[in-house]
Amino acid sequence: MFKLPLIAGLGLLLSLQLAYSTKLVCYFSNWSQYRPASGRFTPDNVDPFLCTHVIYALATIGPDYRLTTIEWNDEEMYMKLNSLKNINPALKTLLSVGGLYNGINQYSNMVATPGNRRIFIHSALLFLRAHGFDGLDLAWEFPAQNGSPAEDKQNFAALIKELKQAIKQEAIDTRLTQLLLSIKAGALKPTIDAAYEVPEITSEVDFLSIMTYDYHGSWEKVTGHNSPLFKSSFDQGTHTQHNINATVSYWMSKGAPAEKLLLGFPTYGRTFRLTTTSTGLGAPTNGPADAGPYTRDAGYWSYYEVCTFASAAKVGWITEQSVPFATHGSAWVGYDNHESFAAKVQWLTSMNLGGASVWTLDLDDFGGHFCAEGDYPLVNHLRNALGFPPKPTTTRPPTTTPDPIATFCTGKPDGLYPNPTDATTYFQCFRGNTYLHRCQPGLVYVDACKCCNWP
Repeated sequence: MFKLPLIAGLGLLLSLQLAYSTKLVCYFSNWSQYRPASGRFTPDNVDPFLCTHVIYALATIGPDYRLTTIEWNDEEMYMKLNSLKNINPALKTLLSVGGLYNGINQYSNMVATPGNRRIFIHSALLFLRAHGFDGLDLAWEFPAQNGSPAEDKQNFAALIKELKQAIKQEAIDTRLTQLLLSIKAGALKPTIDAAYEVPEITSEVDFLSIMTYDYHGSWEKVTGHNSPLFKSSFDQGTHTQHNINATVSYWMSKGAPAEKLLLGFPTYGRTFRLTTTSTGLGAPTNGPADAGPYTRDAGYWSYYEVCTFASAAKVGWITEQSVPFATHGSAWVGYDNHESFAAKVQWLTSMNLGGASVWTLDLDDFGGHFCAEGDYPLVNHLRNALGFPPKPTTTRPPTTTPDPIATFCTGKPDGLYPNPTDATTYFQCFRGNTYLHRCQPGLVYVDACKCCNWP
């Protein structure tokens, strides 16, 4: 948990971050608060120095076309998230609007007329300022798709243009820093063609997060990777477009400037249930593997569920796509790890993209409880691979304890344990190994919540 700032070196970090143009935009979901035990995620778990931008997902649109909350405690969560800017003033926060209101996607109704769009825009700017956000993220999946009429492609472009004009005018009128505007956008060619006036929308937004994941999943009859960098030799027909290289290249061919595009990095994997002894790419399947114990949604596992599975599984590497997979029994999962993230960063750098977008913080091993790789192993690795300067840390990385403490975890189940000799530290037991963690200055370990807190 991140509750106390570490001041040393903060001024240097802020100046470096402000000068650094690459973005690391990280989403987290307001439904992750309902996951059990160590899977529960709230703004208290956000490291304020990890990402350049943090996006809260989701708000939605009411039947009156106004921006509104979804969860009962959203406003409290907004306050906690935005208070992190007291710790890191360089952090930017955005509110993502999407989802359903009483089972209906209200985007189509809202964009249908100039009057409806004006109502939404006016409400959105007031809402963002009232709750301390720095911008708005539009997450419509997708204009002119899933029952949305064809004219919504043009209506969405009109919304973005009018919204950007209103944002500029509001900054002039209030003398406040101009709000940011971003889009969470689709990855497949049919969606891009149907949903987006690419030059018109990308010229107005500050950045666009491409959903370069969910290329394959348990809705298909053979194994395929969730987020491959390149096509595979198994891909045929339209599936040759189901990869990052094809997606980004197509966005750019339609007129999107590279510096506005953020490559999507998933912190989860897609699962399959194998039906034969074949375990490689293209193996026959029938639906998803069992749901994870924390995410509890058949078809995908968080990284912290994947790494637990992978510890007892056979792990493979798909060389032609630069991504890993793991299989055990009849379960198969295609996921991302340090190596695949590094390959993707190298690729996005070669394409001169604007940075990375993470879905989501809450699906990484954010508390370091599962993978024995420290807090946020994937996102921290991504941050380092992108070349960001060192960040001030609110907790020190786990270090293997010296003798005689090294035997503390012998025979103990995996988990967190108090250090009886020092309340400011605690032990993590993993596969019989002992790791020592230190709480932030001023905090002590509380075994009841398995967290560091005020004494």
